[in-house]
Amino acid sequence: MKNIVGVDKNFKVESNVAKDDIQLYNVLQPPFKLYGVFYENGMFRRLPENVAESISEGIAFLHTNTAGGRVRFKTSSSYIAVISKMSGVSKMPHFALTGSSGFDMYVKEKDGEVYRGTFLPPYDIEDGYESIIEFESEEVREITINFPLYSDVRELHIGISKNAELTEADDYITGRLIVYYGSSITQGGCASRPGNSYQSIISRRFDCDYINLGFSGSAKGEKEIADYIKSLDMSLFIYDYDHNAPTEQYLSDTHERMFKTIRAVKPNLPIIIMSRPKFYLDKYEEERLSIIEATYRNAVDSGDENVYFISGSELMRLAKSDGTVDNVHPNDFGFASMAQALGDFIEKNKLL
Repeated sequence: MKNIVGVDKNFKVESNVAKDDIQLYNVLQPPFKLYGVFYENGMFRRLPENVAESISEGIAFLHTNTAGGRVRFKTSSSYIAVISKMSGVSKMPHFALTGSSGFDMYVKEKDGEVYRGTFLPPYDIEDGYESIIEFESEEVREITINFPLYSDVRELHIGISKNAELTEADDYITGRLIVYYGSSITQGGCASRPGNSYQSIISRRFDCDYINLGFSGSAKGEKEIADYIKSLDMSLFIYDYDHNAPTEQYLSDTHERMFKTIRAVKPNLPIIIMSRPKFYLDKYEEERLSIIEATYRNAVDSGDENVYFISGSELMRLAKSDGTVDNVHPNDFGFASMAQALGDFIEKNKLL
């Protein structure tokens, strides 16, 4: 088998962190700050284990995928290393390994967070990996590391130079939390790296925290997930429930029900209802769109002044038919299109 590395060494992936002065820190300890995930029973999770198991087998399986997880800190180190222990590593033909199973890094600059590299997982990754990104100088930087979108993380250590300064990162400026609920698209399939998911892009635009409750193939509007979401102290809810409802009748039975469950306890919460992000719809998809639009219209007709709707065609207006890898899951262009449209919508309606 041909190996491109023999021709172009820029494609070589270094899978170890050989530094004489490296000091390792567990991200569960101060001064590191975790967002979007928490640690329970030996795993980083997006939902409490008992809640996940009460909803469905699919969500019990997927809630340990770390989509939306972040760790933030400040350091003067001239390099940043990650040493991870992982399980459930996802490998798919249409999903870059750097997105499903890799960590990437942003550094805060004057104009916001700037991408500074991906901690590249080796092609044969099974139970974790280590990787390093180097800077040209030693100076204090505010770091955000995004967790993998479709893999489980059991442990994560950050490596920096032994004598480097290490302090807490600043809090998000807005102090507000967006919660996203939906399918594999919401979870991040198929972004080339975690920072290219649309939620991550919006977080950087508004400097705000978020929780990703996207569950691949398993977002079915169950009562238990609605009950959990309504308990969260959030500032904005993005409701993208469509793809995983097995039939149009099932969607009709559950879409408005879930919306009403959350609205009943959060009457003033801004809720944006989204339809599937696709520019050109097939006939059966138009029927599902009408069900989703009915939830929105009924809410407005009942006097709800905090409900909003954005269509999938609007979300994909920039990318159009070029925004997916398989006519369903967005590529980076598709996620950028979604983030632009949704971000503009949030800004126009002053929802953050």
